[in-house]
Amino acid sequence: MSRRVVILTELIAPYRIPVFNALARRQGIDLHVVFLSESDYSQRQWLVYKDEIRFSYQVLSSWRRRLGQQSFLLNWGVETALRRARPDFIVCGGYNYVAFWQSMSWARRNGVAFSLWCESTSRDFRKAYPLIEFCKKQFLRHCDAFVVPGKSSFNYLRNCGVPLELIFTAPNAVDTQFFANRAEVIRQAPATYRQALRLPQRFFLYAGRLVREKGIFDLLHAYGALQPELRENVGLVFVGDGAERTALVERAATTNPGSIHIVGFAQREELAAYYALADVFVFPTHTDPWGLVVNEAMACGLPVIASHAAGCVVDLVANGRNGRIVSAGNVQELACAMADLALDAGLRALMGRRSRERIEQYSPEAWAAGMANAVMPQRREAA
Repeated sequence: MSRRVVILTELIAPYRIPVFNALARRQGIDLHVVFLSESDYSQRQWLVYKDEIRFSYQVLSSWRRRLGQQSFLLNWGVETALRRARPDFIVCGGYNYVAFWQSMSWARRNGVAFSLWCESTSRDFRKAYPLIEFCKKQFLRHCDAFVVPGKSSFNYLRNCGVPLELIFTAPNAVDTQFFANRAEVIRQAPATYRQALRLPQRFFLYAGRLVREKGIFDLLHAYGALQPELRENVGLVFVGDGAERTALVERAATTNPGSIHIVGFAQREELAAYYALADVFVFPTHTDPWGLVVNEAMACGLPVIASHAAGCVVDLVANGRNGRIVSAGNVQELACAMADLALDAGLRALMGRRSRERIEQYSPEAWAAGMANAVMPQRREAA
């Protein structure tokens, strides 16, 4: 008999659809996903690929307001949705919205197993807010199991006192095959795509939101610290949008020599072209629970320079093997790593191959297998 699993998560994110599809294909699991909203159009420009969804789902009615960095989201019909779904097991994608607390309360009243899908890490900026940490720990007390994407979140929960036997790992994943295949197509005609996108012959690549906490100004300063001859040959490309875009454009204009392109948001098909044509992917974030852009870049065969604050680095980036790990905010260290890789084509090629090999372990199927371990009772007993 199939086990009815309900996942509550905030958005219909394009990178989540492949992993949910993979879970829905697993024998013995009847998946239903409750989305708190279709998207956050004030922050997200991605397309919602509803035609690719292969699982049952519902989008709740919602009201959203954003004040500075804080997002407030209220939903109607949470308990009605759960009652109609009749779950055997609930996977809750956070603790930061009222709907998540309502689902936890409903599960306790109805004797339904309840787990937290947790991506928090010890380097999360939110740890600076005691009230948030207090609320989170209260939420943890009422969970029957926990699902984490990797080692950083696993260690965070252990430090919160969560027993080892209650933590299951579902490795964070994107559609690796899509990005790998798309990159291969692009590389068969690089000049055509480079001209269409108006890109330099060689470049470092950043992809993500253009906000200060992502370390974008560190990257800009590190690029400016490179030798002028190197900047004349290797450009810097920012893909994304955000509150700091105007400031980034203004500061980039003062870097000379150099070729800096701030191209705005790109949907996944176009984004794969940027990965395919880049020399190195750089992710200098100051705080990030994971960083799925690193998965995407590795699927496209890129070496990665990432800060130690990214939740994914412990799992994905082996320092000196498929990339370099640098201290968040250390511009000099970042510049040295960038120069080392830019000047060694053989090393870049070797690291890129290793990235591609390593990311194979982080497929949608691997995520689904990890989630199945958490939600299937017989597997939990054996874990």
